[in-house]
Amino acid sequence: MKILDWYILKRYLLTFTMMLLLFIPIGITVDLAEKIGKILSNEAPFGVVANYYLNFTIYFANLLFPLFLFLSVIWFTSKLANNTEIVAFLSSGVSFSRFLRPYIIGASIVSAFALLLGLILAPIASKGFNEFKYEYLSKGKKVQETENIYRQINENDIIYVSRFDALNKTGYNFTLEHFKGNVMEYKIFADNIRYNEEDSTFRLIQYVKRRVGESNDIIEVARRKDTIFDFDLDDLSPVTYMAETLSYNELNDFIEKEKLRGSSNIGRYEVVKYKKWSLPVSVFILTIIAVAVSSIKRRGGMGVNLAFGISIAMIFVFFDKVFGVMAEQSDFPPLVAVWLPNVVFGILAIYLLYNAKR
Repeated sequence: MKILDWYILKRYLLTFTMMLLLFIPIGITVDLAEKIGKILSNEAPFGVVANYYLNFTIYFANLLFPLFLFLSVIWFTSKLANNTEIVAFLSSGVSFSRFLRPYIIGASIVSAFALLLGLILAPIASKGFNEFKYEYLSKGKKVQETENIYRQINENDIIYVSRFDALNKTGYNFTLEHFKGNVMEYKIFADNIRYNEEDSTFRLIQYVKRRVGESNDIIEVARRKDTIFDFDLDDLSPVTYMAETLSYNELNDFIEKEKLRGSSNIGRYEVVKYKKWSLPVSVFILTIIAVAVSSIKRRGGMGVNLAFGISIAMIFVFFDKVFGVMAEQSDFPPLVAVWLPNVVFGILAIYLLYNAKR
């Protein structure tokens, strides 16, 4: 690599790192100011709070990664343009494509970091972040309450609860249907079902078991019954952030398992899966757009470039969120929802790059 490459690459990586170091403390400060009352009232230990904000840092960085990158490239490239350094580079015989090369090298490094973040670090951080939020920031609220859970847990058994409160580990209007082939062998009813952590059993209140016979049904009734089932607590309490806490291989296995169970959250889980790969690609797209926009010296200076760049970044984030929600809450294909913003902005990047070269 030549002096030009090292000069731009160092500015690329240093500015991006400084952008993270500037914005993450601001995010922590705002979050702490908002939640300090609940943290103190719920007596969260200092070590747990410190671990929460370590996880928050990784979670926050992963969430706003494209925005930080885009603004940092806009910032230092605009400074190069305002100092007429880009004009000097191009006047010396360096083509615009050659000028772009250190940016692509920098984008490759950041993209590898984004991949590491999405596949390994972010799932671990997301688990700690969400567990702290539900344990210490949501006490007394039924934030983990889910309704109308209907799941096939294996080839023979189907369960249903009208409502499940994960804070109390209790489900209401529980039903289990056991089939052999297409024939129902028995059906279990209970007013509520509660998980016992001490012995990993389930306690059923107002228990009724109806075994289907050839001529007469056999009915078993009990006011209370402790038993073991071929499912666990996660089958009754499918928290929405589950997919975010799994590594890529675990996530693939989890999605396949949920498909067999007929889960209604497959779209949400697949959005998380595809974003692990789309984010590193968006690093290259946003880098090219940022260079194309900010490499021209404008009359308004850096302010114009920053305003234009922030507008594009906000539109990108808006498209990403809107299509993600569509895939989670409708039949819109998750693969299309995740990659469509990259396709649209990739076309925009090619157009802006072509005009910048001219």
